[in-house]
Amino acid sequence: MADDLFKALADATRRTILDELAEKSGQTLFEICARLTMKHRLGISRQGVSQHLAVLEAAGLVVTRREGRYKFHDLDTAPLRQIAERWPVPDTSAPEESTP
Repeated sequence: MADDLFKALADATRRTILDELAEKSGQTLFEICARLTMKHRLGISRQGVSQHLAVLEAAGLVVTRREGRYKFHDLDTAPLRQIAERWPVPDTSAPEESTP
């Protein structure tokens, strides 16, 4: 699971797609492509965006749902929480006890 997640996050375009889904969840492929082109000036084909979405979906960061002819993409941050829980940060607010 972690390998797919890190691979998905390693690409700047995929991170931009996640940013867009965080801003507005439930977008179709057409909407995502339009936002990437207009807002980020990315010249990427629909097929390219679709392939990026497949990687994100395989990593569990994007979930899809169908309504009629349309396929909607939603962000799922659960895998990111699993990373944070894997390497917890120690609480540094309490004074350390010294051992003799």
